[in-house]
Amino acid sequence: MKKVRIILVSFMTLCALFSAVQIQAFCGFYVAKADTKLFNNKSEVILVRDGNHTTITMSNDFKGDVSDFAMVVPVPTVLKEDQIRVVNPSIFSKLDDYSGPRLVEYFDQNPCQPVYKEEIAFSFSSADFAPTMLEMVKDSEKSYSVTIEAQYEVGEYDILILSAKESSGLKRWLTDNGYKIPDGAEEVLDPYIKNQLKFFVVKVNLNKLAGKSPEFLSPIQIEFDSDRFMLPIRLGMANSTGTQDMIVYALTREGRVECANYRTVEIPTNRNIPTFVQSRFGEFYKDLFDRSYAHEGGNAIFLEYAWNVSPTWPVKCDPCNGPPPVNQDLVDAGADWIQQGAASDVFFTRLHVRYSRNKFPQDLLFQVTPNREQFQGRYVMTHAATGDFSCEEGQEYLRNLQMKRKKEVDELVALTGWNSKHSENYVKEYENRLHRQEVGPIWNEPGGGSGGLTWGLLSLVLLFSLSVSIWLSRQLRRPVAG
Repeated sequence: MKKVRIILVSFMTLCALFSAVQIQAFCGFYVAKADTKLFNNKSEVILVRDGNHTTITMSNDFKGDVSDFAMVVPVPTVLKEDQIRVVNPSIFSKLDDYSGPRLVEYFDQNPCQPVYKEEIAFSFSSADFAPTMLEMVKDSEKSYSVTIEAQYEVGEYDILILSAKESSGLKRWLTDNGYKIPDGAEEVLDPYIKNQLKFFVVKVNLNKLAGKSPEFLSPIQIEFDSDRFMLPIRLGMANSTGTQDMIVYALTREGRVECANYRTVEIPTNRNIPTFVQSRFGEFYKDLFDRSYAHEGGNAIFLEYAWNVSPTWPVKCDPCNGPPPVNQDLVDAGADWIQQGAASDVFFTRLHVRYSRNKFPQDLLFQVTPNREQFQGRYVMTHAATGDFSCEEGQEYLRNLQMKRKKEVDELVALTGWNSKHSENYVKEYENRLHRQEVGPIWNEPGGGSGGLTWGLLSLVLLFSLSVSIWLSRQLRRPVAG
């Protein structure tokens, strides 16, 4: 994959504040990211919470005939037209690219060669409805116990806000008006009706879609006030027998967003892995997530990123996948307090949910916490030094390198379950550059180092002492003459 090398001036300035040793420990080189495209049956949602005010932005990755597209979302109140809008889909790619788990690289220095200061660079991998909405209104209340509370045209969508008295009537109304409702939907709809929620119903207006690619439907954004901070996921499971992946990008003024009715756990991070993972990083992270999901029993929500992304906060990752979201991106996502001139603190949380009907029987309830601890899914590979290793320190480096690579392979197996048999060449890659006369169980000091000669001399002294002891013992046992 072709790479573009660029210098990030602001981050370079920060790195210059640290010594050469600290630079190696802090300023990594970004190599690759694990994005949402790795997971099938996935959806993306942006959640913004400010007090009791919630903004939800839902992406549309619908594939198929757009005349079949429909979305039904429970909402706590009848939404007004100015509480519904379409947004540019690029906001999702910006948040995904910036917050996704990342692979970073470091480079060992050759201990036999002098160290020169270098610039720090980052790599970036680089037909009308039948029937129409008006026709639906005419007979909506006749026999279904369904009320159309409001109807709007927003972007390329026709939108209805419905209320219902019983799930069977709502299902029949949706079916009779051209919505494809899966079997078993009644039991999913019923709890929402009993809690007096409304239903936000969306269809594509094909006339308004003219001139626009049907493959890229606009994300829909809604906002409302509610004491409950939640995402209704049960409707999405009505026609699914397997698991679905959802990425939640949450923005608040305070701190991390966590799930209140399921466990929120951190994805394994800051692990040292072999350099050959670079070309398979997408596969690596997918297998790591699968293994973590199984380890947690299939009913946990994973934290993949948490950071202060306020406009005035200087560093928003270590290292960064790409340019941070700018003020307008955050406003477009729903963090409108930035443009109101108020305090511009913005904390960004990325959560990864894999849910199924049997493991997630309840909708997701969230809470905003005061926890502002920074976190990112981050995996580190370190390239071996190059050049001549004939000096004493170079030989010690090679011995330690072999042990370090063995630990990297063990870590890879623990994270992904990959077979370690094919990693032997990686571990022993530099073995032929070791001086053989210094290698051996007798001459090697435990842990390597320059003490091989010392251990050899000690062994000779011990052997000599033993020989002397045996000779003296034999002499003392001889009978005295005369």
